[in-house]
Amino acid sequence: MTPAPSLLPVSEAQARLIAVAPLLPPALLPLAEAAGRWAAEDVVARVDHPFADLSAMDGYAIRHADLPGPWQVTATIAAGRMPAAPIGPGMAARIFTGAPLPAGADTILVQEDARRDGDRLTLAGDGPDRRGAHVRRRAMNFAAGDTLIPAGARIAPARIGLAALGGHAVLPVRGRARIALLSTGDELAAPGAPLRPGQIHAANAAMIAAQLAALPVMVSDCGIIADDRAALARAIADAAAQADILVTIGGASVGDHDLVQPALADCGATLDFWRIAMRPGKPLMAGQLSATMVLGLPGNPVSAFVTSALFLMPLIAAMGGATAPLPPTLSLPLGEALPAVGPRADYLRGRVADGRVFPVGVQDSGVLTGLARADALIIRPAHAPALPAGAFADVHIIA
Repeated sequence: MTPAPSLLPVSEAQARLIAVAPLLPPALLPLAEAAGRWAAEDVVARVDHPFADLSAMDGYAIRHADLPGPWQVTATIAAGRMPAAPIGPGMAARIFTGAPLPAGADTILVQEDARRDGDRLTLAGDGPDRRGAHVRRRAMNFAAGDTLIPAGARIAPARIGLAALGGHAVLPVRGRARIALLSTGDELAAPGAPLRPGQIHAANAAMIAAQLAALPVMVSDCGIIADDRAALARAIADAAAQADILVTIGGASVGDHDLVQPALADCGATLDFWRIAMRPGKPLMAGQLSATMVLGLPGNPVSAFVTSALFLMPLIAAMGGATAPLPPTLSLPLGEALPAVGPRADYLRGRVADGRVFPVGVQDSGVLTGLARADALIIRPAHAPALPAGAFADVHIIA
């Protein structure tokens, strides 16, 4: 018998997976369709914003040197209109929020501090405390040529707005990854279907599809395949031909009924790594079948969720061109003491409350009730010492 490979540290496995992730092809999409994608190249401003010095308040455009007044009002300027003439000493222009300052003006006297009698304007309050008060300077947001969205950044709603201000109607993004989910095991029945003795309802495919819902992906559930090597190999080949990432669920270990590895070999797939030094999720495997990336997730539901969060979701991000595909880590104080950790990194299901993180539920890879209450994974590195309540631990937010 071939000895089992040594356990691979999580960080090394993630790095190896991301290193071989092929980039999805680029595309140009309208702004409304680009949200959630990753930028395929730098998005650069085509205009200055603001395009001129603008008023940030309703009031009067004046020269700061003319304080404390009085002034003669010589013009009215609304947003969307350009000033007709400059103002000189002792002159003011009635101005509204967003309107460009006339040449010569450098400060806004807000209307609450002004008293007007016909075209005569006097100071009614303290007035502006500095030159440039209540003025949004030209290009204070960005200048033409500035990078608005760097390549590899996730295009969030605020970046959509930024790109629109910068003169863009379409954005260069990476394509949507096609994900095929393939569940395995004689013990599985479809959700809601009648159960034969010894069967359970398959939950993992629906859970993982929901986990990926916020990502730019197209998910296909290829159903449940029985523990039959030939049938599994056929299903793998068919699913992989239509996907950028094939995700098998279950059958990733080495028992007599764990047939994913031999079925992958029958299809000509190459295995890059298998068995990770983590709990839950040790049997995770990764490889390639022609141009399709393959991830074999464990069948226990908590293991499937955790390995999806730590490997599948970063793989999707890497293929989408993300410069930072791994999940972000926060440091939070523990709400209770935690024991020392053995040779595998531990990802405890936790919940954040009152600025602290607490383990929740039974920490067993087959018990989904705790995960359903969790909004974080508490990261305990391999061989980490015991920690008292109040000590800080790294966490991944998962909800």
